[in-house]
Amino acid sequence: MLKATTAQTKIAKLKKRVRIVQGGTSSSKTFTILPLLIQYAIQIPSSEISVVSESIPHLKRGAMKDFLKIMKWTDNFKEASFNRSNLTYKFSNGSYIEFFSADQPDKLRGARRDVLFINECNNVNFESYQQLSIRTKKFIYLDYNPTNEFWVHTELKDEKDSDFIILTYKDNEALDPAIVKEIEKAKVKAETSAYWANWWNVYGLGLIGSLEGVIFNNYKTIDAIPKDARLIGYGLDFGYTNDPTSIVEVYKFNNQRIVNEICYEKELTNSQIAKRILTKLPVYCDSAEPKSIVELTRLGIRAYGVKKGAGSVNYGIQLMQNNEYLITKSSTNLISELRKYSWDIDKKTGAKINKPIDDFNHAIDALRYHEMETVGKNINLTFG
Repeated sequence: MLKATTAQTKIAKLKKRVRIVQGGTSSSKTFTILPLLIQYAIQIPSSEISVVSESIPHLKRGAMKDFLKIMKWTDNFKEASFNRSNLTYKFSNGSYIEFFSADQPDKLRGARRDVLFINECNNVNFESYQQLSIRTKKFIYLDYNPTNEFWVHTELKDEKDSDFIILTYKDNEALDPAIVKEIEKAKVKAETSAYWANWWNVYGLGLIGSLEGVIFNNYKTIDAIPKDARLIGYGLDFGYTNDPTSIVEVYKFNNQRIVNEICYEKELTNSQIAKRILTKLPVYCDSAEPKSIVELTRLGIRAYGVKKGAGSVNYGIQLMQNNEYLITKSSTNLISELRKYSWDIDKKTGAKINKPIDDFNHAIDALRYHEMETVGKNINLTFG
């Protein structure tokens, strides 16, 4: 059920055309904006409202999932009113809320609307925002985690028709105490680590951070796997209670490598993992889990442990940096990791060191295992 929070009070006070909500993790940005849109649709007949994000998979796992949850909690949801094909919910008074992605040019330059909400707008380019903005009659909500400065700060924040607020997890009184405790661990780590200082700044305090030191920028996203692409194998990183099990498919297409995330889940047994893998192609796994590898083999999976040793992580990173990757837009967890995976920082000097952080690396590790055992076999790189 919905609970009253400070975040709700603050966002409800925004009255200008452009309503910018910058915030840290678990500050209830999206979960507060959506009820306001639902209320508007119910109170103002024939309202046309668009909710936009970077991709359809991102919408389905984020804003649209929250929208449906809120509609059901408030007893407003009617299955017959929700068109799951075009992702539009129609209200009895003629209002509707539609969901679409910023990577659909026909939508960006299509019909006009009354209200626009761009969720995690830092993942959408300024030109897309412009196309949507000039077709919006009344007002616009923008929300995001401030991982770095972008067009909201340079083009919109200080305009006369813009409202701007910063929210943190403390504005969300409905947050579970266990999550609050987890977030605040970063505050302690921030005292001795430049990486965690930046994390706390962005996700704890909702302030602008820095993306310096990100390891991978050699990838682009694509809508889907081309028909002529050839699946060549899988990468698998085991997890269970605290970390997700991550599985990626790797394809070859016109001398390019395409990566598609097919699993990113906690508490999977080996038999459940085996069901996610639908071919007899090789699966390259973390060799630290020999029992799991043996069990997968007995379940008919061609599972192989990856050779590891001193320097093997950097070796795998170097291999991956020497390639260009196409990542399917449905691989939302892998994309999120690629945006955050960075070089670690010396706790005493603050200088970057030649070692990656041990975080945001589950899907990346799965891909790294595959590349070490395929690309690495044909390249003269060594590790100690």
